[in-house]
Amino acid sequence: MSKLLQAKIDVTKIDKNLLFKGQKGTYLDVLIWINDTPDKYGNDCSIEQKVKMGEKKNYIGNGKFYHPKPEQVIDPNDQEPQSDMPF
Repeated sequence: MSKLLQAKIDVTKIDKNLLFKGQKGTYLDVLIWINDTPDKYGNDCSIEQKVKMGEKKNYIGNGKFYHPKPEQVIDPNDQEPQSDMPF
């Protein structure tokens, strides 16, 4: 079963020198690490910019598995009676 991750990237941390032109745009190589257990902030993954071997890692973001909120079911019997008054 597929899972959806929702992530945030701090674009100010991106090393712009590592961006490269492709046929359809400008690209950034990233590495996404899926954690075995969430970190102390509840993050399930961390995102780093891919750098050359031996260079310092550049962490640019993190994310969590997306869990949709359950839809709220309204019981028609629990609603307050409607009035004929226009106000």
